[in-house]
Amino acid sequence: MNDQFDGFSENVNKLITNLEKVIIGKRDVIEIVIMSLLCKGHILIEDVPGVGKTVLAKGIAKSLGLKFSRIQFTPDMLPSDVTGVSIYNQKNLKFEYRPGPIVANIVLADEINRATPKTQSALLEAMEEKQLTVDGKTYIIPEPFNVVATQNPIEYEGTFPLPEAQLDRFLIKISIGYPKIDDEINMIEAQKNNHPINSLMPIITYEELLQMQRKVKEIFVSKAVKKYIIDIVNATRNHNEIYLGSSPRGSLGLYNCAKAFAAINKRDYVLPDDVKRIIKYVLSHRIIMNPSARMKEIKPQYLLKEIVSKLPVPGGVFVSE
Repeated sequence: MNDQFDGFSENVNKLITNLEKVIIGKRDVIEIVIMSLLCKGHILIEDVPGVGKTVLAKGIAKSLGLKFSRIQFTPDMLPSDVTGVSIYNQKNLKFEYRPGPIVANIVLADEINRATPKTQSALLEAMEEKQLTVDGKTYIIPEPFNVVATQNPIEYEGTFPLPEAQLDRFLIKISIGYPKIDDEINMIEAQKNNHPINSLMPIITYEELLQMQRKVKEIFVSKAVKKYIIDIVNATRNHNEIYLGSSPRGSLGLYNCAKAFAAINKRDYVLPDDVKRIIKYVLSHRIIMNPSARMKEIKPQYLLKEIVSKLPVPGGVFVSE
């Protein structure tokens, strides 16, 4: 990557180092999360309880010095508990909007799949259009705005599957996983006196984040790599084991994430390997398997790997347009 990206790489390293204080031994996960932030995308974390999903969301907000809000989803939660309500003010004889917890910069939607689909859908407009409509009036959510949703695996009792339309609005889906033995020992030592999240400080400003997001837009993607992305997405729409393939939103997500991933790896151009590396995070939650595939317990990640193995790797990566 050329000299103009030196500041970009420095800020990425600062973010990684800061988040590694609270999420130990998961550098690959942290890089994918930063990739999503650089694309202004929403993040879905699916994993078992206790592996650091909530801590990761808090760490992002603290590292950027942004307003953080947490929504604890439960089966009895109403949409107004998310979006806010209009309350009649008897002094000025007018209705006043009281913003809900969704109006923040980093919103942790904790255990989102424990709420009913009706309540989950309250996030749809906010996530896509960065606005809310309450009692017929529209309210703009201030930038930056990112939803970090967590959910337990669907086989756990008392959960509701997320609607397909909402899943599609998450740029990436990740799993943190259990730490290695040495990393878990280091985690215990780090929390001996106090949790590291309490002492985490902002290390880059919102203005610096905006500059990084603009740099990502400058990353070069050749026509060959663009076609490679479209070929992958199109293959998900024509696979025998897939009932519903990825939407065009998935194509855009894969394109933008590949640019961000290349920038994180100190390159100002995208390689096919960048696309391969991130495909499972961007597309796996956008695919609906057909009944026979579900009966055979075939995972979307497996089919994506199969699709990539059959597609020719493009040449002409460095050809200007």
